[in-house]
Amino acid sequence: MPSKIWPYITPGIPDEMFEHLPGIPMSQREVRLLLIAQLRLQPDSVLWDIGAGTGTIPVEVGLLCPYGQIIAVERDEEVANLIRRNCDRFEVKNVEVIEGNAPDCLQQLKPTPHRVCIEGGRPIQDILQAVWDYLPPMGRVVATAANLESLYAISQSFSQLQARNIEVVQSGVNRLEMRGFSQTFAAIDPIFILSGEKLE
Repeated sequence: MPSKIWPYITPGIPDEMFEHLPGIPMSQREVRLLLIAQLRLQPDSVLWDIGAGTGTIPVEVGLLCPYGQIIAVERDEEVANLIRRNCDRFEVKNVEVIEGNAPDCLQQLKPTPHRVCIEGGRPIQDILQAVWDYLPPMGRVVATAANLESLYAISQSFSQLQARNIEVVQSGVNRLEMRGFSQTFAAIDPIFILSGEKLE
């Protein structure tokens, strides 16, 4: 359902339209589109977004799935409030922001998810193991890795959990930018996007 400042049914809100804080991670537009595609959402999906950062995924999914429910988990109060402000900015009403540390806070989240997005969290293997227990059959997890250590940890967890239909995508995006009087292409930091499904 479009908002006044994003009156479109397609995802891909420009990064500069979101309020952000210095040092707080934000999934950039092109990476966000790849991540949302991997979630394979339905109109009424329940999504847990763990390590929601600036709140770009909750906002985009909230607009895409007006009958769905998004629970954004963020441990820092200031960052949680940033997510709330971005939801208000885009008139997104179906996002609930929970302040807490994953995986410890997961038991208080209701309802249980159809999809889980993991964008942060140091104990990534513990988080993956915990969310797996809440997923129904054919539930889906999408996790991002910015370095080889995280990539290995997520891959190993998917293997231990016997995830099915595993996919790994690495973003490779360049944007046209002005530098002085010249136009040049600048690379966005590559991110690995891993996804897997629970068989039973």
